[in-house]
Amino acid sequence: MREEFGNSMYRTTLLVLLAVWMAASMWLYVQWILIPYQTTQGPMRESPRGNLSDLYPRWLGARELLLHHRDPYGADITRESQTGYYGRPLDPARPSDPKDQQGFAYPVYVVLLLAPTVTLQFSTVHRLFFWLFVALTTVSVPLWMRALRWRVSKATLLVWVLLTLSCFPAIQALKLQQLTLLVAALVAASMSALVRSHFVLAGILLAVASIKPQLVFLLVLWLCIWALGDWRERRLVVASYAIGMVVLIISGEVLLPGWIPRFYVAVRNYNAYTGGGNLLTDLLPGLVAQVTSVILIAVALIFAYRTRHARQNTSVFQWSLCLSVTTTLLIIRYSPYNLVLLLPGVMMLLRAGRQLWQRSRVSRFLCSISAFAVFWPFLAAVCLVAARAFVPEFVERKAWGVPLYATFAIPITVYALLLVSRQVLCAGAVPEPAK
Repeated sequence: MREEFGNSMYRTTLLVLLAVWMAASMWLYVQWILIPYQTTQGPMRESPRGNLSDLYPRWLGARELLLHHRDPYGADITRESQTGYYGRPLDPARPSDPKDQQGFAYPVYVVLLLAPTVTLQFSTVHRLFFWLFVALTTVSVPLWMRALRWRVSKATLLVWVLLTLSCFPAIQALKLQQLTLLVAALVAASMSALVRSHFVLAGILLAVASIKPQLVFLLVLWLCIWALGDWRERRLVVASYAIGMVVLIISGEVLLPGWIPRFYVAVRNYNAYTGGGNLLTDLLPGLVAQVTSVILIAVALIFAYRTRHARQNTSVFQWSLCLSVTTTLLIIRYSPYNLVLLLPGVMMLLRAGRQLWQRSRVSRFLCSISAFAVFWPFLAAVCLVAARAFVPEFVERKAWGVPLYATFAIPITVYALLLVSRQVLCAGAVPEPAK
């Protein structure tokens, strides 16, 4: 008995140390290799570099609206945003200048969340939000585990937190001060509240998460369909979400009358200068990609309808939730930092890893490539950080992008495995680990 306990402690300690090593290597890769490469390449390509904080245009728009009553969607604010973000306004005559205009392409009510910071210097806001996002990302891990009803030991939770904070999407989001991290935490809190039958709280949190509507629109549709499965009990979710949205929209109208048409134009312009593509358009011909996106949305909604009677504490509900979130990441504009929302899908698959591996050859193949895609950035970062001591020039000039090669494959493989393994994941036969 004592020997078995000792072996368990040894394995746990080894797992935590391995997670610390992988997490440290990823952060060192970003600090020692990726950022220096980008800093070196910027002047060579005549590409401007300012604070490079995605938070800055939103903060500037909020400050100018609340303190000086200026339109955050205006062209003058956009040029000021460029000055802070890039270091100077973009010049259309320079082909090397970035295409992203850094306009205020958010619903105006996002300023309500940023209002407490508008009197501060942005350098202070920058530091404050970095640590706020670290805290929110850390908290989102146990929140997702609650939503999936997965109990793990404290050591396992620590491993999940370490690897989540050090995965490349999270690091990129932290470095860019991306509001995706706030949305991801709000969605995790909403789903955790929903599983515990706190329907009003779940709806309100989801409404606040609509500051990035493209990340939650499919989740909202799924939730509305799910509510139809037991309308008498679940109508509070839809009602609280709807009331929350009405309050936010009216608040935005008070702050900036007529903001909705301006927001629509800002989004249209954003899609124009960024290309408006998604992961599918990067991999498939235009028409094929569009048809595939429609099919993926249809599949998600069909499964949402078929599983609408599932209670919120069942594996069927969890699977449908993960499918909706993963589908969203395939059909919206691809940005690595958005992949932090894959966390519940990865958790559900890993929890059922043994069953999935034993199910079929197809399942084993998808498990293998999914694991490879998820862990490749960590393994590559470990190797590059070690190699930097011996061949720094090769690492910094030629191999800097190796950890990023498999990033695009993560949502595809996770989606495929969720779809193929539906029967196993929805069976509810996955044992809960002991505390």
